[in-house]
Amino acid sequence: MAKRTFLITGASKGIGRAVSERLAAAGHHVVGIARGADPGFPGTLVPIDLSDKTASTLTFAELAERYSIDGVVNNLGMIKMQPLGKIDLTEVDEMFRGNIHPTIQAVQATLPAMREKGWGRIVNLSSMVVVGIAQRSAYAAAKAAINSLTRTWALELAESGITVNAVAPGPVETEMFRQNTPVGSEAEKRFLSIIPMRRLGKPEELAAAIAFLPSEDAGYITGQTLFVDGGGSTGRMAI
Repeated sequence: MAKRTFLITGASKGIGRAVSERLAAAGHHVVGIARGADPGFPGTLVPIDLSDKTASTLTFAELAERYSIDGVVNNLGMIKMQPLGKIDLTEVDEMFRGNIHPTIQAVQATLPAMREKGWGRIVNLSSMVVVGIAQRSAYAAAKAAINSLTRTWALELAESGITVNAVAPGPVETEMFRQNTPVGSEAEKRFLSIIPMRRLGKPEELAAAIAFLPSEDAGYITGQTLFVDGGGSTGRMAI
């Protein structure tokens, strides 16, 4: 497989870090974006807060000019739990901006180079919550929008040599997941009750699925959302 350059957002922790390590181990150059520095990052790490629209626009443009990007993994995401009746519209806007804006920015900045090559890979991170999880209204809506962008872009780019797919994780043992779901909590028990495998996913398991989609072998797959969720999106099981 040819050595490629992949841009990954949210690259320093959890799933993003696992994907970065897997692609780097395969010989690719990983350009990661994260809020903080990480001396051990397996590639080039650019510290930037993507919630800053002006700074992120400039950063994406600079990276697209500096590197010949072959693909993008839009891993960055944010979540806040809000039960119906207590949904704060300001936080809804924040979740859409946090999940949607960087995804669009990253793709639009790198798209010209991929089009010129006639080859490219875009992988967007969705979530199992799109099938329905309590107290995740805004987050689920934002991730459903990611699925829609994936299908729309796949259609627009189908003849260009660029594929666009999404991966929808179930509950995964990451720092972000644990912020809302402490070990042994009722929230954790509820999650495990709807996962047929009765366990959390590992970042490395998600990375294996995500890293396949930018490969040469995945060249005939586009417009798809792959659920990697221990069976959670398949149906609900009784405790």
